Amino acid sequence: PPNPCLTPPAPLPPAAGPTASTEPSAPMEPAPPRPQEEEDFQFVLCEGCRQESPSLKLLTCLHSLCLGCLSENKPVGQCPVCQEAIPQANGIPEVDNVLFASLQARLRVYRRIIGGVLSCSRCRREPAAVWCSECEEFLCPGCFEDHQWFFKKRSHEARKVEELRAESAHRFLEGTKKSCTLFCSSHGHTEQGHITSIYCKKCEKPLCCSCALLDAQHSPFYCDIRAEIQRRQEELAAAGRELARRRGGFEASRAALQEEAARLEAASGETRELIRQRVEQLVRLVRREEDELLGLVERRREQGRRELAGELRRVEGVLRRMEAGERLVEKMRLYATEQEVMDMQPFVREALRELQRLRPAAAGGRAQHGDFAECRARLQAL
Repeated sequence: PPNPCLTPPAPLPPAAGPTASTEPSAPMEPAPPRPQEEEDFQFVLCEGCRQESPSLKLLTCLHSLCLGCLSENKPVGQCPVCQEAIPQANGIPEVDNVLFASLQARLRVYRRIIGGVLSCSRCRREPAAVWCSECEEFLCPGCFEDHQWFFKKRSHEARKVEELRAESAHRFLEGTKKSCTLFCSSHGHTEQGHITSIYCKKCEKPLCCSCALLDAQHSPFYCDIRAEIQRRQEELAAAGRELARRRGGFEASRAALQEEAARLEAASGETRELIRQRVEQLVRLVRREEDELLGLVERRREQGRRELAGELRRVEGVLRRMEAGERLVEKMRLYATEQEVMDMQPFVREALRELQRLRPAAAGGRAQHGDFAECRARLQAL
C-alpha cells in the first residue's frame, strides 16, 4: 500500500530537442576560448595550489584544499590560508567539498562541448549529436534512439550538443543542476538502490518506504525529503544574510586597521625625517663648536708660547749676566791690580747684589701658560 507520509515527486517533462529530430547535426567549428568564464570559476580550485582536484576537503574555516596541500601543510593543524586551527590531529579534514568536485566535473564536460567535434560515448564511431545529463554521455543519433527505447519509462533529459555550445558556462551549470537521487541510509539499502523521498527529523536520516513503514514509532517525525532540503537551503540563506550583515562590521574594522597602519607608516616616516634633520643640525652645530674650540686652543697655545718665550729670554739673560759676573770676579781675582780693584769693585758689587736679589720662579708657583680650562668646560657642556 502507498505510504501516506510519502509525497511522490512530480514527473519530469519529456526530453526536449533530440526527441523531435534524430538527424546528426553538421560538425561545428570549435568555439573561441572564454577566459572570462574560466576566471569566474576559479573558486572551484584548491585554494593552496590553485589546481583542480577530485579530493577537495572542506575545512571548518570554509576554505577548500586538496589532499596534497594538506599533507604538505606546515605547521600541521593550521589552515595555510587563514591560519585557523584544524581540529583533526593529522591535519586532514573529514568533510569532502562535493559541490566543488561536481562543478569541476561539469566544467570539464562543458570544455569538451565547446572544444570541438565529439564522438559518441557508446559506439565511439559517429559524431555525438546529443548529451544525456542523466547518463552523462554523448550520443550519436543511432545510439540516442536505442537510449530512448531503453529508458522509455524514465525521464532522461537529453539536449543537442549544438545548443549547449551556444550557452555560457553559467547557463550550462544551471541547466545541469538537478536533484540527485537520494538513497536510503539503512545498512545495505544504499547498495540495493533503495530510493527515498522521506526524511526522519528524529534520526536525521533519509529513509525508503520500507524502512519508514517498519519504524512506525518515528512516523510523527517524517517529512518529505524535498521539504527538508528546502528548509536547509533557507537556513543556509538566512545564515548567509546574517553573515553578510556581520561582515560589514569586520570590513569597517579592517578599514580602520588599514588606516591605522597607514597612519603608523606616515608617522614613522615623518619621525625618521625629523630625526635625520635634527641630527644633521646637531652635527653642524657640533662641527661649528669644534671649529671654535680648535681655534680657541690654537689662540691659547700661541699666547702661552709667546709668554714662555719671553720668560725664557729673561731667564737666559739672567743666566748670561750671572756667568759674566762669575767670570769677571774670577778674572779680577787673578789679574786685577790694586788700583783696578779699587776703581771697579763698587760698581761690580752693586751689580752682583742686584743679581743676588733675583729669584727663579718656584715649580709650584709658576704661572700656567696656555690655560685650556675654558675649552674643557665648553666641551663638557657640549
